[in-house]
Amino acid sequence: AYLVEVIRRERITTLHFVPSMLQIFVEYAEAGSCTSVKRVMCSGEALSPVLAARLLERLEGTELHNLYGPTEAAVDVTAWRCAKEASDASVPIGRPISNTQIYILDQHGDPVPIGVAGEIHIGGVQVGRGYLNRPELTAERFVEDRFSDEAGARLYRTGDLGRWLGDGTIAYLGRNDFQVKIRGFRIELGEIEARLSEHAGVRDAAVIAREDAPGDKRLVAYYVGDAAIGAEELRGHLAALLPDYMVPSAYVHLELMPLTPNGKLDRNALPAPEGTAFAVQAYEPPQGEIEEAVARIWAELLGVERIGRHDNFFALGGHSLLAIQVVSRLRQALALEAAL
Repeated sequence: AYLVEVIRRERITTLHFVPSMLQIFVEYAEAGSCTSVKRVMCSGEALSPVLAARLLERLEGTELHNLYGPTEAAVDVTAWRCAKEASDASVPIGRPISNTQIYILDQHGDPVPIGVAGEIHIGGVQVGRGYLNRPELTAERFVEDRFSDEAGARLYRTGDLGRWLGDGTIAYLGRNDFQVKIRGFRIELGEIEARLSEHAGVRDAAVIAREDAPGDKRLVAYYVGDAAIGAEELRGHLAALLPDYMVPSAYVHLELMPLTPNGKLDRNALPAPEGTAFAVQAYEPPQGEIEEAVARIWAELLGVERIGRHDNFFALGGHSLLAIQVVSRLRQALALEAAL
């Protein structure tokens, strides 16, 4: 409310947001009254296509620019003007600005082909000298620019993942330290977030790997949007787009994403999933001693309070390693042998 008041009073024409804060702004009922705004710039986090479309809808005639760049390259190094009719799965971070070079390199430092993910490296006049009194970190992140003819030229390794698109723009894929490994599979959390954001009822999304039980790491999705969608629908949406091992086991609805003091997503504040976060079927109680025992074993291993006879083990967060424990406990509790 304060921000809208200032914009209207001072006839502000240009705004710069991190997307998490922009999300809150565009959902405020009076945001559409800020008719003086001519351009909005976003940076600091990935801008979702749903949020981009919402802003352009609320502030008719306003330009929306998606910027990218780290502090070490002082600061934005690519730019992209968002189009209202864009329907891509993600908003590009655009093309390099003047006097700046962008390279997307593999683990050996070689350029990757169009469409292939790699680490974004920055070259040119904006690259900083290094970290103050941190020579080891400087040597790790600021590396020789072997693509330049200039003596002493260096590249900054951003730790961000991206890929070239066919039109010469860059798609941002998230941090490489948001890459997790679960049961032997390497997973890019940003890719799951992008697919989840494609659902019409989802305005904002985040995915993390939680380890609420030691050794049992699971993907959990968080979304802001229509609370009536439910875990089963979102799971089905992702299952049609991603391999099984990339489909989260739980979907937590939030009114707002938790933010840090500087307005970025606070992943550490995302809550543990509870019963409604799982894709449960209409409840029908287990029947008979064996079903009750199986349900009890599932509940213990999955951390789900109530198991119905039509529930799906894998939809509730089960996986091959937990299935082995199910077989073992069935053997112990009921002397039952079940093939994995």
